[in-house]
Amino acid sequence: MAREFPDLARKRARQMRTEATDPEAIFWSHVRNRLLNGHKFRRQAPIGPYIVDFLCAEKKLIVELDGFQHAQDGRDANRDRYLSSLGYRIVRFWNQEIYADVDQALVHVVEVLEDRA
Repeated sequence: MAREFPDLARKRARQMRTEATDPEAIFWSHVRNRLLNGHKFRRQAPIGPYIVDFLCAEKKLIVELDGFQHAQDGRDANRDRYLSSLGYRIVRFWNQEIYADVDQALVHVVEVLEDRA
């Protein structure tokens, strides 16, 4: 029973990787294969019962890309509390920010990565 959540999360994460949104695909194209200052990112990574959009495990940094539905979703607060309690730092961008200026988002991510040295 204890493995049920991780197994389900892992299976769901695998499925979500094949169904990336356009902003996720754009962001991933800039961070995959250690393209962002040599930092390794995973996409749709399970952590406990949750799946995060992008994870740099080495720096315990989570990057979330949110659409309009998240503006009205109180579940993010509980999820963020749980992930923060494990020592993760969460950075969020609206999908529109990725479309408009992905480079600025990447600059911010690099700043956070450097702060977590």
